[in-house]
Amino acid sequence: MELAKSIATGTAPPDVKVFNVLDFGATADGKSISSINFIRAFKEACNHAGKAMLLIPEGEFVLGSALFSGPCSYEPPLMVSVIGTIIAQDDTKPAEDADWINFQNLDGLIISGKGVFNGKGETVWKPECDNLGCGRMPSTLKFIKVDNAVISGIQSVNAKGFHVMISNSNNLRIDDVNISAPAKSPNTDGIHMSKTSNLKITNCRIGTGDDCVSIIHGSTNISVENTACGPGHGISIGSLGHYDSEADVFGITVRNCTLTDTENGARIKTYKNNSPSKASGIIYEDLVMKNVKNPIIIDQEYGNKADSESSKVSISDVQFTNIKGTSASKVAVQLICSKSDPCQGISLKDRLTVRRIKSNIYNSLAFNGLS
Repeated sequence: MELAKSIATGTAPPDVKVFNVLDFGATADGKSISSINFIRAFKEACNHAGKAMLLIPEGEFVLGSALFSGPCSYEPPLMVSVIGTIIAQDDTKPAEDADWINFQNLDGLIISGKGVFNGKGETVWKPECDNLGCGRMPSTLKFIKVDNAVISGIQSVNAKGFHVMISNSNNLRIDDVNISAPAKSPNTDGIHMSKTSNLKITNCRIGTGDDCVSIIHGSTNISVENTACGPGHGISIGSLGHYDSEADVFGITVRNCTLTDTENGARIKTYKNNSPSKASGIIYEDLVMKNVKNPIIIDQEYGNKADSESSKVSISDVQFTNIKGTSASKVAVQLICSKSDPCQGISLKDRLTVRRIKSNIYNSLAFNGLS
């Protein structure tokens, strides 16, 4: 993390070659399109035989969809110093399976700085598009097959779709990242992951229109710590059971986080489907809820998808520990478990004191399908 702090200032160590996007023709006027200039600068850094830094200096740069892909020749890690503001081009539609800014096939990457990624989601958001009714919009930052990476200090504002999307990656750290979008912005998950292992999220501030953090199929050894969520839909495992033959989810820890004015708090959600999978080894611990509608919820009847009578996702070994605060609804704890595969090993303990706003009594609990 010390190296990330150094990169954040744009000051490279003496043995690092700097590739400044301005030197490749990028224009920091907030109007000119600089996509190709950024890509050229990245390719030079990627092919450099030694240590390399891609520098995005002060100013406003407009980018369309851009792909920064390896394999590369640099001596890892590739350093990306983000000091300026990067603004999404309004009328550019990304190529198939691409998002706005895409990193892929990289081993060793540090993105650091106080720069801003402005997705200009307000130009495309439509209220009727909630719950993916209009298809998934482009993510601001997409990481595919990226290993041994650190993302630190940056800001993501008004993503069109997910702010940060990670898949098929291993050993990542996201620290001190600020993510923001209005509460009514559809499907703007803060940090979304699938098929990813050993990811640690720390000291982040996430306020958006969907899940602050969403952890779906194939995610293992994930931790979220010292992070503030709100507005948003909570810190969620799922949706699971959305696709056939999903990989299992296990080893998830959410600890020492605060959720404020969110739709949900600690949530696990699955669809009804015929494809079995497992979610286990889950810890929600030392959480503070402030006016949260559903502070603790397992919902195995999520969404409108109903391929079977009940969910085939097996949920087990889940701990809700030392969760306190206030609920915006009468039911603070809901465990709606599958009829065919009941939840097993669900533990609620140690100062579970979620109370209703302006009330001195404990909220009620609703259980269904708990073995």
